[in-house]
Amino acid sequence: MTAPWLTILWLLPAVGAVAVLAVPSNRPGIAKWLGLGVTLGVLAVSLGLAAGFDTTGTGARYQFVEDHSWIPALGTRYALGLDGIGLVLVLLTAVLLPVLVLAGWNDADHVGSLDHSGGRRQKGPHTYLALTLAVEAMVLMSFVALDILLFYIFFEAMLIPMYFLIGGFGTTVGVDRSRAAVKFLLYNLFGGLIMLAAVIGLYVVTARSGLGTGGGGTFDLRAVVDAVSSGQLDAGTGLIKLLFLGFMFAFAVKAPLWPFHSWLPDAAVAATPAGAVLMMAVVDKVGTFAMLRFCLQLFPDAARYFAPLIAALAVIGIVYGAILAIGQTDVMRLIAYTSISHFGFIILGIFALTSQGQTGSTLYMVNHGISTAALFLIAGFLVSRRGSRLIADYGGVQKIAPVLAGTFLVAGLATLSLPGLAPFISEFLVLIGTFTRYPVAAVIATSALVLSAIYVLWLYQRMMGGPATLTEGPGAATRSMRDLHGRELLVVTPLIALLLVFGVYPKPLLDLIDPAVAHTMSTIHEQDPQPAVPTDQDGGPR
Repeated sequence: MTAPWLTILWLLPAVGAVAVLAVPSNRPGIAKWLGLGVTLGVLAVSLGLAAGFDTTGTGARYQFVEDHSWIPALGTRYALGLDGIGLVLVLLTAVLLPVLVLAGWNDADHVGSLDHSGGRRQKGPHTYLALTLAVEAMVLMSFVALDILLFYIFFEAMLIPMYFLIGGFGTTVGVDRSRAAVKFLLYNLFGGLIMLAAVIGLYVVTARSGLGTGGGGTFDLRAVVDAVSSGQLDAGTGLIKLLFLGFMFAFAVKAPLWPFHSWLPDAAVAATPAGAVLMMAVVDKVGTFAMLRFCLQLFPDAARYFAPLIAALAVIGIVYGAILAIGQTDVMRLIAYTSISHFGFIILGIFALTSQGQTGSTLYMVNHGISTAALFLIAGFLVSRRGSRLIADYGGVQKIAPVLAGTFLVAGLATLSLPGLAPFISEFLVLIGTFTRYPVAAVIATSALVLSAIYVLWLYQRMMGGPATLTEGPGAATRSMRDLHGRELLVVTPLIALLLVFGVYPKPLLDLIDPAVAHTMSTIHEQDPQPAVPTDQDGGPR
């Protein structure tokens, strides 16, 4: 009997969260090291799963499967499994969490409550780390759950610790932080409420189709997907479209897809840099992952029907996010708007319904997580030195802190998908996969390459360029700015290294992704469109 590795994977950070809270309040250092140790343990388990994963694509679609009875009366099971798409996102989560713990090492030191003697209890770091580990546990469960109800529970539950991370440990003060946290929670809870209605509707459909036992329905993703693929699901076209929209709405809010995006910039600015990266690079990926796993496989016909509309919304999001980023005066808000543009690329690739598009989208999820983490965290280090998020308050940083400026430039160039850095390959695949299905959408999306170059290079020029020896102006404030130190280098170095390595050698990730994408395309009975070859009047190629 093999060990239940997927249970260990998500249970380790969940137990770690409880253990961190159990550390005495006057020992914040122990809580921090324990939290870091737990995230490194999760990383070790994830690497072990990757090492034991069959990449040939000839075996079972889901590996390391665990399947146990949970609530028989509802037809729901504790079913876990991992495919290549889930695995790369598990690895992304496991790699980023130790980095985020290090990046936010001192973020919660100022948070606490007064004890009876008037002294400040140092319980802030304990709660902060416990909430972070709770989010990690729920995200990991979402990537491995093979039961629809089980997925839904954790999909919704992760909102609660994320809400407290924004509202209780954010960088803004007073009502702005609280408003951003409430907006984040309400938007996502409303999306989850719509999805709950769709989940219940799907259960009724499976019961009517005789998929469950004892006259009931089932939430087993594999059983429902098999029934859909074989035509055994007893539901009309209109009902299937409604169920698809219920799932898709929740995932579009979480992702976020334009026009359901407005909560993201406020939440990203209100959270700490580490908290914002946890939200944008990890939590939001659950939305795009779920589009691949649930929307496409459970409702392939409805996905085809709505694909042109969703692709159009994605293209609007791509251009909209890039244009809004250009006009920002707040560096953190600028980076948040770039993520809206990048999520547009991810969703466009998914609903292009081509193997290149879906491979590119999955790879884009990973690369966006790494590049956004690098750019946002480096910007956070910069803001912590100057005490301002306004771009106009900077200048000449490259002469005073060359390592900080250099890593910021690399992260920025990755954001604009410069060839040689990781996001280029994924964006290129998305555009190729989209062009064969929706050429006009691909051409419009390509304009974001120019727009991204504008906002990244202009941002770098304003913040890092110019003189740093002025007696007045923004340059004067940077003369005493220190460069990245040891802990910050530990945060930045692995992210920059991954951007460079995957920029020239993405094969390890593609070997995991390609078989899973092929399974998805086969499950939904979709084939890549053949490129049209112009012919002359005689019927031969021109």
